This record gives sequence, C-alpha cells and structure tokens, in this order.
Amino acid sequence: MLPPNMKRLAALHWPYRKRLALAFLGMIVTAATEPVVPYIFQLLLDKGFVGKPAFSLWLVPAAVIGIFFIRGIATFTSSYMMTWVSTRVLNELRRQMFARMLDLPIHFYANNTVGKVINSMMFEVQQIIDMVTKVFTSIVRSALTVVGLLAWLLYLNWALTIVTLVLLPLVTIVVRSTGKRLKKLNRDSLAVNAELTQVIEETTRAQQVIKIFGGQDYEKTRFHERAENLRRYTMRMTAAFSSTVPITQLMTACAVAIVIVMALIQSGNGQITVGGFVSFITAMLMLLTPLKQLAEVNGPLQRGMAAAEEVYKLIDKEIERSTGQALTARAQGRLKFEDVGFTYPGQEKTALQGINLNVEAGETIAFVGMSGGGKSTLVSLIPGFYSATQGQILLDERPIESISLYSLRQQIAMVNQNTVLFDDTLAANIAYGEHTPDPARIAAAVEAAHLGDVVQGLPDGLQTRIGDNGSRLSGGQRQRVAIARAIYKDAPILILDEATSALDTESERAVQAALDRLMQGRTTFVIAHRLSTIERADRIVVLAHGQIAEIGSHQELLAREGVYANLYRLQFSQQKEA
Repeated sequence: MLPPNMKRLAALHWPYRKRLALAFLGMIVTAATEPVVPYIFQLLLDKGFVGKPAFSLWLVPAAVIGIFFIRGIATFTSSYMMTWVSTRVLNELRRQMFARMLDLPIHFYANNTVGKVINSMMFEVQQIIDMVTKVFTSIVRSALTVVGLLAWLLYLNWALTIVTLVLLPLVTIVVRSTGKRLKKLNRDSLAVNAELTQVIEETTRAQQVIKIFGGQDYEKTRFHERAENLRRYTMRMTAAFSSTVPITQLMTACAVAIVIVMALIQSGNGQITVGGFVSFITAMLMLLTPLKQLAEVNGPLQRGMAAAEEVYKLIDKEIERSTGQALTARAQGRLKFEDVGFTYPGQEKTALQGINLNVEAGETIAFVGMSGGGKSTLVSLIPGFYSATQGQILLDERPIESISLYSLRQQIAMVNQNTVLFDDTLAANIAYGEHTPDPARIAAAVEAAHLGDVVQGLPDGLQTRIGDNGSRLSGGQRQRVAIARAIYKDAPILILDEATSALDTESERAVQAALDRLMQGRTTFVIAHRLSTIERADRIVVLAHGQIAEIGSHQELLAREGVYANLYRLQFSQQKEA
C-alpha cells in the first residue's frame, strides 16, 4: 500500500498518464537493448572468430549503431516526457500551496517564519519532483534492465544465475536498513534549510538596520552557523546512502568471483563456451549499474517523502472560514460590539474582554490607550482577521460571522502603520485588487491623497514601477500611496491604524485634509497618537488592559480627569506645544 501522500502525488500524475505511458515505453525499449550487447559478444566469440564467420561482417557495425540509435531515441523520449509531466506537477503543487497561503488565517503567519514558507514553496516541492522523476525513472528503467539481463543470464546458464540472484535480496536488506535513518535526517535537514532561508530573507530586508547598528558580524555568524549545520546534515545523509554503493559493489564482486570459479569448472566439462562465458560475465557486470541505481534511489526517495510531509502539511492547513452569505448591497456601516472578548490562539491571557460599543453609520471612533491595550487587536476583529472568542460583532444588525469574509472585506478599506506596497506600477498599487482599474478614479485618488507632485517627479508617471515595497519612494510618499489606495476603494468602513505616523508636519496637513474628505459619510475607526487626528473624532474610546476604560468626546474626557486626561497630559500636550 502506498502512503497517503504518495497516493495524492499519483493522483496529480494521473491526468498525464498518456505521456507517462510514452515515457514508460521508452524505458522498456532502453531496458530491452541491454541484453543485446552480451548477445552480440556471444555471437562474435562463438561464430565470428572461429573459422569462417557465419554472418556478414557489415552486420556487426550496423547492429551496434542501430541498437544505440534506437536506445538514444528511447532514452530521449522517456527523459523528455518525464520532465514534461514533472514540471506541470511542480507548478500544480506550487499553485495549491500558493492558493492555500492566500486563504490561511493571519495567526499562521504569526507562528511561521517567512523563510519556512519560502523554503516549502521553492525547495521542498523541488525535492518531491526530484523524487518522482529520479525514483520512477530509476526504478522502472533499472528494474526492467535487471529483469532483461536476468532473463538472458537464465537462458545462458541457470546454475550460474542462481548465484547472481542472491544479490537482489541482499541489496534490498541494505536499502531498508538505511531508509529510516535517511528519512529522519532529511526531515531535520529541511528544518535547517528553512532556518538558513530565513536568515537570508531577513538580511536582505533589514540592510539599513544591519548597517547602521553594525550587525554585519552578527549576521555572518548566524549565516555561518546555519550553513555549517546544513552542511553537517548533508554529510550525514551522504554517508548514510553512499555506504550502500560500496556494499553493493562488494557483494557483486563476491558473486562475480564465485561465478568465475563455477564457469571454469563447467568449461572443463563442456557445459559452457568461451562466448557464453564472456556473454554471461558481461551481462552480470552490466547488472552492477542498474543495481547501483536501485540502491541510490533510497536517498532521493527519503528526501522526497520527508518533503512531501511538509508540503502537504501546509496544503492541508485549516483555512479561514468559508461560510456566510454575500451582501447584496453596499453596507450602511453601523457596527455593534456585544460583550466582545478575544484570546489569541495558543495564549492564555485574554487580549480583549467585555467590549460593548455601538457605532452609528458615518461616525468616527478614535481608539487611544497605552501600548498593548488592545487597540489593534480590536480593529483586526472587524475585517475578520481574527474571530471573537466571546460575544459578537454586528454589521447593520447582522453578525459578521454570518457574512462571507470576501463580502465583508469588500466593505472595508484599511491603512496600516506598516505600509505594504508591491513591486509594480504606482497605478497598480493604488488600484490594487481591481481587475479593470478606472483611470479617472486613480487620478481622483492621486489628487485627494496629494500625490500629484510625486507622480510628476516619476519618470513614467503613474506607470513607474516603485520597487520592492515602494523602495523608490520616501516614507511619507509610501504612506500617501496607501491612503490613495483606500480612497480608490471607496468602502463604507474605514480603518486607519496610525495612517499619518510616517508623515512630516507639512505632509500630514495635506493628507489630513484628504482623510477628512474621505471620512465623510463613512464609519471610521482611527488608531492614532497624534492629537489632531483624535480631536476630530466623534467619540474617543480609551482602552486599558483589553477593556474600555472611558468613552466620550475630547472635551468630555478631559473634563472627567480620568485615564484619557492623564494620557493627554503625558503624550498629547507635548504635541500641541510643538
């Protein structure tokens, strides 16, 4: 019985069974040509060099060239067809992984490194394909070759062949003895390879931090440790599966020695001719190569099986909920939090508890509080990045859990404090997610976000590629692009998580005016430390230790002399003086 993961891989190959059949046919032809070589030796020695040759001498080169011509075509066909199939299976596996990555919940990325994900997508999938290609080719071609040569050996001399047959179970024992160790080593090496990928990814992304804080030696040490660890695993794996080759060769040498002795005894009795003996030895030595290939199959087989476990572990990860109905119209934007509580997966400490809040359509709510108070956690519940573990959130009197995530998120635009841009054109970043962008809406968003000067300064205007995460733009420009993206979406609910944090005072004034227009008629949730943004809110919600401490307008909360008044004196008054 095949392991479950192998059955799933076989199912991926099934649509290409016709091309696999062609590859299989090519392997059969290649294997069938193997016994012809020792047969030719027998004919030459027994009938070509004794007396007058019984056949035309021109048949010899014609036969040799013809055999290798046919063999070359068959080998090319099998290799080409196997590669054709394997590359499509490779793309299908990566497509399944990428599609699953897009549907995984946010907490997956909090618990798994970028390096591990990249390693699974690129390296581990390739290991599976290498296993399928090499193992299938080696097993089929080598096994057929062994069968063909054994059939010829049995035809020549059954007694001597029995000695050769002893090799097969011995090779099997050797391969199985190293199999379990190889599988464990390969599984561990995949984890080490993921760590190395993570170091490379982090070093590439954090060049400015590394240079300014002098972290070059530290990063070199991290890289060397993981690279050396991976090298050690590679050597241990090589030692494990390479040891099978000399053992197999030694067993073959013993068998050849015994065969030679037995053949000399039989030749004295006239039971074997010179041609038959040379043909037998030639065929027996030719067995060494396919037997060696079968022995070496264990390495890529165990690597591929270990990689398949990791790949299918990712593909089988639980995705975000797919339940709920689609909204048939644009949401009004009324939100209601009813005794909402939340605890992060795997954590014991509650992040939010007892949140009760009614938000009218078009109202602006500002969340303030000390770091770790639960502000970002609370707004992440609105688009369903996490689901409340207690209570419920209602949108226009409907629980958001009853609304499909896609439909729910269509009603929301978001600007994060950590701006995320793509290595694409400026226009594509502003209209991100739109299959057919509207140039007029893009132009309006550019104007509203005060990006006109930025567009004019770019060589190709809106069609200029802005680099990895907008690396060709300044921090303030990147933030304004993110705001333009939210303006372009024109959603009824807006989440601003430190949307003006990267802007200087002059840029903030320009963008704040755009935000004021954007926020009109929209339900807006603002997380900000700047007093100007907070004072414009209809209500301010003060969060402390995951609970609502106070709610009210700016003036009302100052008059209460409570938590907000203390925060104002500690943080905001300095901003106002500045």
